[in-house]
Amino acid sequence: MGTRMKGKVALVTGAAGGMGAATARLFAREGAKAVMVADVLDAEGEAVVAEIKKAGGTAGYVHLDVTKEAEWQAAVDKTVAAHGGLDVLVNNAGISGSAAEDLYDTALWHKLMDINSTGVFLGMKYGIAAMRKTGRPGSVINLSSISGLVGQAYIHVGYNASKGAVRLMTKAGAAQHGKENIRVNSVHPGLMPPMRTSGRTADPVQRAKTLKGVPLGRAGEVDEVANAILFLASDESSYVTGAELVVDGGWTAV
Repeated sequence: MGTRMKGKVALVTGAAGGMGAATARLFAREGAKAVMVADVLDAEGEAVVAEIKKAGGTAGYVHLDVTKEAEWQAAVDKTVAAHGGLDVLVNNAGISGSAAEDLYDTALWHKLMDINSTGVFLGMKYGIAAMRKTGRPGSVINLSSISGLVGQAYIHVGYNASKGAVRLMTKAGAAQHGKENIRVNSVHPGLMPPMRTSGRTADPVQRAKTLKGVPLGRAGEVDEVANAILFLASDESSYVTGAELVVDGGWTAV
């Protein structure tokens, strides 16, 4: 077991699968004092917790719909009550915009903004408030996307807008909370294994087209994103705040 998260209490949203689950497992392997797995998929989330505990880590599960302010407050309160504070918050929960037929579907716009943007805002609101109380250094990692940096022709405009909002919320948080030794950074994954909510980005034809623009010539793995998140959560990145860490195989460099 590693030590890069030694003594730290972390809360990871959307941690029942994918990048969130990979991050929660990695934090535990790196010696986190405790990892709180948060999601709306209770059975899957509890399974991740069981896996972490079986491997010798400390973890707990909390049901969290990131669009609901009361659930955010309850999740953070539960974390603090159980483990004595909050040191790391990973705002990972989100949905894809690649399944939309109508790229200007109004209902989907609101859903994308509620989950992908407001969910991060609420996480920052309650997570940072808890970090302030401990007086310890804090780290918030917000999951944006390459879609928060550039536009794509086949994704709902709300996905780009929501992930772009995450990028700038991150910079605002860094500017506002640096004096409290709370760092806020964003991670921008590129082509990854499909999400539960993926549409065209899961289609083999579309993925093949996208891969042609990736200098490394392959899709990324969730553990590669988790490693980037770990760096920002650990003390190794103690002078990094307001930064964008792009994990895309070079796609945005071309």
